[in-house]
Amino acid sequence: MKKYNDFINNVKVYYNEKIDKYGPNYRGVDWNSKESQELRFKQLLKVCNRDKKFTINDFGCGYGYLAYFMLIEGYEFEYLGIDISDKMITKAKELYGKHENINFVKGCDINKVADYTVASGVFNVKLHNKNNEWASYVLDTLHKINDRSRKGFSFNCLTIYSDDNFKKDYLYYADPCFLFDYCKKNISKNVALLHDYFLYEFTILVRKKEE
Repeated sequence: MKKYNDFINNVKVYYNEKIDKYGPNYRGVDWNSKESQELRFKQLLKVCNRDKKFTINDFGCGYGYLAYFMLIEGYEFEYLGIDISDKMITKAKELYGKHENINFVKGCDINKVADYTVASGVFNVKLHNKNNEWASYVLDTLHKINDRSRKGFSFNCLTIYSDDNFKKDYLYYADPCFLFDYCKKNISKNVALLHDYFLYEFTILVRKKEE
């Protein structure tokens, strides 16, 4: 992923500024509310089988709130959060690092294979990059996520079906039909597209193995 170093470094600066300004909360990771943040988690976690304990990578974990959400929701899991922002990782460790089943590392690569990987918001902020360049980054990253996920993975994106008057030039709005088709043809036959939860985004679930 070295060819995307400039992309990643610019995004790191963006999120460092957010957490410096707002602290470890939904605004610090650029969401509009705690409620919408948790609604996203619920969609992403639909890829997981709750009947048994599982391992999970949280790619782009921010300050680690997904780990806490899973704790209070009663999931049994081993969690690894990965984020490019050292400031995010520092806050995550302060808040949730005392739990034995929760760990955090700084970086842009996923070095540990888990049952599942989730990625929330990691494709949203393209900044000055062109849409076609960012789309290539998205697809390459999905393959990286797939390689580190035994049973499946999930991710979300802002949708091209967002109202034009709400769209922002520095954000990336993806075509859900294209990404569904791409995942179906290139990664797994078991793909679900969730676009019915009243946010200007969608979630895709990719399952690789039957439980």
